[in-house]
Amino acid sequence: MDDYYQRLDEALKTLVGTLWGPPLVVLMMGGGLFFLLYSRLLPYRHLWQGVRLILTPPDQRDEGQLSHLQSLSTALSGTLGMGNVAGVAVAISAGGPGAIFWMWMSALVGIATKFYTCTLAVMYRGRDSEGVLQGGPMYIIREGLGPNWRPLAYFFAVAGLLGTMPIFQINQLVQVIRDVLAVPAGWTGAEDHFLFDLLIGLLLAAVVLCVVAGKLPRLGRVTAALVPTMVGGYLLLTLVALFSHAERILPALALIVRDAFTGQAAAGGAVGAMIITGVRRAAFSNEAGIGTEAMAHGAARTSEPVREGLVAMLGPIIDTLIVCTCTALVIIISGVWQQGGEDGVGLTAAAFAALFGDSGAILLALLVSVLSLSTVFTFWYYGSKCLGFLIGARHQHHYVWFYLLLVVIGSVASLSVVVSLLDSMYALMAIPTMTASLLLAPRVNQAARDYFQRRRDDH
Repeated sequence: MDDYYQRLDEALKTLVGTLWGPPLVVLMMGGGLFFLLYSRLLPYRHLWQGVRLILTPPDQRDEGQLSHLQSLSTALSGTLGMGNVAGVAVAISAGGPGAIFWMWMSALVGIATKFYTCTLAVMYRGRDSEGVLQGGPMYIIREGLGPNWRPLAYFFAVAGLLGTMPIFQINQLVQVIRDVLAVPAGWTGAEDHFLFDLLIGLLLAAVVLCVVAGKLPRLGRVTAALVPTMVGGYLLLTLVALFSHAERILPALALIVRDAFTGQAAAGGAVGAMIITGVRRAAFSNEAGIGTEAMAHGAARTSEPVREGLVAMLGPIIDTLIVCTCTALVIIISGVWQQGGEDGVGLTAAAFAALFGDSGAILLALLVSVLSLSTVFTFWYYGSKCLGFLIGARHQHHYVWFYLLLVVIGSVASLSVVVSLLDSMYALMAIPTMTASLLLAPRVNQAARDYFQRRRDDH
């Protein structure tokens, strides 16, 4: 079994290295920069309007299922969690502190990317086989680009079905519970740990079933309640850690910037590899240009596509520029990243333990447990939508049983194999999402001009 995992791990790492090469980085970063310049910095100029729209109740006459706040919370619940806690640790372990700088750069252009992809998600919503209005890259491609592009829509749906598996979140959540919260006394052997992980996986599967049984409306209510509360709690915890060691913050920021261009702390010292690591981890964290976020925002109750684009562009700011930065600074100022031996959420937990003692690691575990579960809830919605597009909406309810099986598998899976598999699928999802968004960008600009002209006329 160990030989099988090793061969699988090596094959997936080779695939990731091929997919996340310079062409995809150029597509993601270059595409985002194109959106930013093509829109004449529109996302930056209208950031405050996006904040205001979150607090605006939806018009009940509009089609859709979620308010602006619920759609943003649902999209954030798919990104906030292990991507911000474990993903940042993976980035620092693989690329050094400089990888965080390139996560920032990816997020800055990702603001514009999200504006375009999520405006299109509402602009080109389509009906599924049951007649329900849906959004997402597969519908953008089908409705916006026409039947000749339909194979690209199916390509995204397949990659999305595999890329939104909950294995990474469950894997890291079980590790937190095992290492920090509760391991029964006397359970010291490998078989005991496997049994403990399996039991936790079964318990988590039952929790997931309770939420997803209520479908999207319940998911929207749960995430709207959980995400702001848990993000606030996590930020409070990290800010206490940072202000308790305020003298280390500026040196840590300087290290991030300096290492971004020297690569001295990165494994192998290659700046190019560090850039790819940063962009890859940013994609896993904020999903700008990946397409999953468009599925959540495409369910918004609004008749104004540009409004949802303005709301969606807040995601990378909250997710990467704020939450991921706090996580990175805690890891760097603690010094644990230089010691090796830890990866993923274990490294982040070790950082909080170094700064706060065991109580810090326990608080982190509690907060991360809720955040990662909200991600798992949202990924079920993404996966079921992809399956419904592929085989018909009337069959997508069967996906829940496969998804629960994945939750259990994730509790005992290998971290390295899981990260490589999901990285591969995220790369494949980005190709159709960015391609369609670039081709349809002129229509977004026209819609934005019309929207802001009407606002000026109304005032």
